[in-house]
Amino acid sequence: MTKNLSADAQLESSRLTRRDFLKLSGLSAFSVGGMMFLAGCGPAAQDSGTDDTDAADDASDTAEATLGDGVTLRVGMEAAYAPYNWQVSEASDYTIPIDNVDGAYADGYDVQVAKIIADGLGMEAVAVKLDFSALIDSLNNGQIDIVCAGMSVSPERQESADFTDSYIDDDIVMITKKGSAYADATTFADLAGASVLGQAATMFDDVIEQIPDINHMTPAETVPLVVENLSSGTCDIITYSMLSVPKLLETYPDFVQLEMTDKFEGSVMPDNAAIAKGNDAMLEQINEIIAGISQDDRQAMWNECMDRQPA
Repeated sequence: MTKNLSADAQLESSRLTRRDFLKLSGLSAFSVGGMMFLAGCGPAAQDSGTDDTDAADDASDTAEATLGDGVTLRVGMEAAYAPYNWQVSEASDYTIPIDNVDGAYADGYDVQVAKIIADGLGMEAVAVKLDFSALIDSLNNGQIDIVCAGMSVSPERQESADFTDSYIDDDIVMITKKGSAYADATTFADLAGASVLGQAATMFDDVIEQIPDINHMTPAETVPLVVENLSSGTCDIITYSMLSVPKLLETYPDFVQLEMTDKFEGSVMPDNAAIAKGNDAMLEQINEIIAGISQDDRQAMWNECMDRQPA
């Protein structure tokens, strides 16, 4: 990963590094239908009154505040990026059908959020399985209505689609062992002399450079290896996904998260839904639905998806 990125490049790269983190780790096992805009009819007759004009404006507003056919919400995702989204062969209370894969269903955090959005819009969600690189184009050509795929807004993507507020935000935190010399650290200065380990080719390694006077260890290739090094005492501290900490501490009760007042810069990784550009009324409506999902509910859904995801 190239160091010293520009601010815009850092925003874009954060999405990629998080995907590397999950796909290389034990957290992962192992994309929108945009609006179809109809051209308006010819100009109103010269003698059309104000009432007719207002009615037309109202009809236009109603048309804008719709996704797809207004009945079925086609949700673009990979269905191969646990715990955000993955494919299963049986339906459950957590799944939605994958429209373009016979007999398949999608589960994951993105799916739970898509179901909440669809319910708030009075629609039924179905997944459309696509390559991640094809999601924005598929949104704009009308193949899907919305992207919910663990995607973060970036300046480049924002040129081609409108993005909602984030429906979950990950960040990078540090983990050590209980009783270690650094367990009570709250500032970067408190970590002087520590051996700190992250995952190779990700932000989880890059941010370590922000900590002065420490031993920045050669990064491990996968998250399980990062965790194993802390468990065995090869390192003092590891960087880790904030969202995944609760499950980590369940598995390793001798681990503890550092309660830091110093924070890494540029480490927050949001996930945003995307719709085709120009539908401000719908974007506002979806943002209201997302705002109604409490932080506790977001974390609970994440934890449940961590439990259900493929091994």
